[in-house]
Amino acid sequence: MSQSIPEIQLNDGLTIPALGFGTYRLNGNRGASAIQSAIDSGYRLIDTAYNYENEATVGEGIRRSSVPRSELRITSKLPGRYHEYDKAVTAIQESLFRAQLDYYDLYFIHWPNPKEDLYVEAWQALIDAQKWGLIRSIGVCNFLPEHLDRLEKETGIKPSMNQVELHPFFNQEEQRAYHQEKQIQTQSWSPLARVQNILDNEVIQSVADHYDKTVSQVILRWHYQLGSVAIPKSSSSHRQKENLSIFDFSLTEEDMNRIHQLTQPDGRMNDQDPAEYQEF
Repeated sequence: MSQSIPEIQLNDGLTIPALGFGTYRLNGNRGASAIQSAIDSGYRLIDTAYNYENEATVGEGIRRSSVPRSELRITSKLPGRYHEYDKAVTAIQESLFRAQLDYYDLYFIHWPNPKEDLYVEAWQALIDAQKWGLIRSIGVCNFLPEHLDRLEKETGIKPSMNQVELHPFFNQEEQRAYHQEKQIQTQSWSPLARVQNILDNEVIQSVADHYDKTVSQVILRWHYQLGSVAIPKSSSSHRQKENLSIFDFSLTEEDMNRIHQLTQPDGRMNDQDPAEYQEF
């Protein structure tokens, strides 16, 4: 099944699947079993973070699976409290020790925390960790164009990817256009938004009925056609497989636009504006 997920090439040459698997709140033995199930179902891009406190669980899920490490793309993220250079380097090493991995395929700065204004220093730590072979590709999460411009201006190196809140109620049109111009890959966190709000949405339900697909499948297909890499999470093996089954149909431009029109100016779920939000 993994063969059916198209590959995307990042601006540094690394290829990744166009759909990944989120692991937030998947912890302990149950979490490891869910991650193993996801990998065995066909997921090859697995997303975690230092602050999810489950990097060890992800590592265990990888070891339990039937898939060689070399075929996987594993992402983790640096928390805000470790943006100072030396702390960032140590945190990256700690991330690897926790997961019992020799390298991460992708490692991101989780939030810019602009009030502390240390994100360029953190970025330099990621650049060096990549040179040392600890990370294959370096990126960011929740960075606004002004933050991305500064990284490039001060270090000469652009992120390969920016993971941002993106779902039908917050379609990030301007941010996505900026990424495209700069050749930075967009990745969607919370791609299904608040599940209940989405499942009850009549517009998306009518689109799903037309294609004989689930609401989740339609939304994940919408992300794919936007050119964004979604990372849905599910502990159910049935739902994991269902979420992978989005490459055998296409949404029309009209249906894409119907979903686009659900976006709201204040569509962020938890009011986490990267210009203000602090994550430690």
